[in-house]
Amino acid sequence: MKRIRAVFFVGDGGEAPVRKWLLSLSKADRKFIGTDICQVEFGWPLGLPVCRGLGDGLWEVRSHISDGRISRVLFGIVDGEMVLLHGFIKKTAKTPKQEHDLALKRLRMIR
Repeated sequence: MKRIRAVFFVGDGGEAPVRKWLLSLSKADRKFIGTDICQVEFGWPLGLPVCRGLGDGLWEVRSHISDGRISRVLFGIVDGEMVLLHGFIKKTAKTPKQEHDLALKRLRMIR
């Protein structure tokens, strides 16, 4: 049984940016990321290596995808749901400030 349900953040224009980003990836990469999101849904609260808190109410789902790449889906917990705020392919060791700030902005929009 799911302990928390994942939902997509939907912006003012009705677009779900994480959903759009996921659809731009290969089917195999979507499966890796989806499996990790599912682990969080069923295992919440969950820690490393799949999930990690970033502070400011943000969390990340950490996925290893094809070609040795790493992806992150940033989320927040709102009304008992895991709201998927932002997804990206990680290119540096630290989460870039702009990625963090965008997810935080979206989180603040729905709180």
